[in-house]
Amino acid sequence: MAINWTEAQIEEIVASVMKSLKSDAPTTKCEYDGAGYNGKKYIGVYTDMKDAIDAAESGYKAVRAMSLAERERVIDIIRDLCRKEASIMAEIGVSETKMGRVDHKTAKHTLVADKTPGTSDIQAQVKTGDYGLTLTEMAPFGVVGSITPSTNPSETVICNSIGMIAAGNGVVFNPHPNAIATSNYAVDLINRASQLAGGPRVLVSSVVKPTLDTADIMYKDPRIKLLVCTGGPGVVKSVLSSGKKAIGAGAGNPPVIVDDTADIRKAGKDIIDGCTFDNNLPCIAEKEVFALNNIASELIEAMKENGAYLINSEQASRLASIVLVEKTNPKTGIKSKIVNRDCVGRDAKVLLEKIGISVCDKIRCIICETDFNHDFVQHELMMPILPIVRVKDIDEAIDLAVKAEHGNRHTAHMHSKNIDNLTRFARAVETTIFVKNAPSYAGIGFGGEGHTTFTIAGPTGEGLTSAKSFTRQRRCVLSESFRII
Repeated sequence: MAINWTEAQIEEIVASVMKSLKSDAPTTKCEYDGAGYNGKKYIGVYTDMKDAIDAAESGYKAVRAMSLAERERVIDIIRDLCRKEASIMAEIGVSETKMGRVDHKTAKHTLVADKTPGTSDIQAQVKTGDYGLTLTEMAPFGVVGSITPSTNPSETVICNSIGMIAAGNGVVFNPHPNAIATSNYAVDLINRASQLAGGPRVLVSSVVKPTLDTADIMYKDPRIKLLVCTGGPGVVKSVLSSGKKAIGAGAGNPPVIVDDTADIRKAGKDIIDGCTFDNNLPCIAEKEVFALNNIASELIEAMKENGAYLINSEQASRLASIVLVEKTNPKTGIKSKIVNRDCVGRDAKVLLEKIGISVCDKIRCIICETDFNHDFVQHELMMPILPIVRVKDIDEAIDLAVKAEHGNRHTAHMHSKNIDNLTRFARAVETTIFVKNAPSYAGIGFGGEGHTTFTIAGPTGEGLTSAKSFTRQRRCVLSESFRII
């Protein structure tokens, strides 16, 4: 059964995790030998992508033969193992990727276990009329090829697996190369759950060393009927160019507007809580703030009271030169700035040390006042760095926020008690997720209503994906019969 957490319960989860771990730093050293982790051999991980697809095809045949109750039994055990091993996957994730926080990643795995829809999401539709009965059922695609990210690696594998198995598909993963141990641990967990439920030994599969070549093999294999990609614009574009049905979950740069009707103290806390969740790795997290000038100073003070450290413009420039690096396109010679991966998902304290500022562990976010054109506003950093732009009125706030979102149509946030302002911004920004008066993570069911997912398909329109997203409609028509009235 899905759990709808209150804010107090969320804080209790994080507090209990922190007590058990005693540190944000991983306590387990990540040693991935290609086939397993710390001597533990993974089930369903293959050297050759073709072998992995073979295994996924067998998994599809097995799950297709299962009843819905049998699929749900597998999913129940996946949920149980995910809860029990959440902190292990969190530790591996931080150790391997050097990104995020163990306590928050643990909470994300619990969220996935509790709020990812299963077979209940697959609902048939029936229509009767003068000409009989028509049944429309949600059928599996077959074998799904899934590309997963380094930001939420095991969370995405488990979330996708639950939905895809519930829909009756087999799955082969090509994880991000920087999160292989973490992703493949999750693949192994799914397969252990399958065995415990009396299912096949290998229900989902992956590869020892995912590369662009293994991804290309996956794209081209005729047995792969659906591609699902959670990642940056480049990999999403490649999936959409494959010629196959594809679900793409791309990048975002979520703005947040605070107007002068908002509860400013609450807005300050909510924004910092959302921006710093797993050190800003989720694509839904607040990335830039547009605050009306008459409340901006009060908002900044509220943020400082909740763990934010305010830097000046000179310090912001120095920090920008570190967290963003210049890259030259070898073909065109055009220079552009890209995010320094060594800074992604790092603690605010670590980032401040790079510009010679020492702070206590209570500091969890770096804030600064900038203009609209500042790099911090224009680039999705995925770091606990939050630029604040003062605006004269709601019209300017909406105009600039929409521009800063760059048409990704991913996520946007607003703190306001003015229904007209909330409605205007929601209509203007056209994002898949729009969160009002809450931290960003409420948008994926963490302290908010609704199911969770880490594959938010804005580019291809499926939105917050779930089991039904991984199905195709099949119609069965019985003419002039079964109309009993």
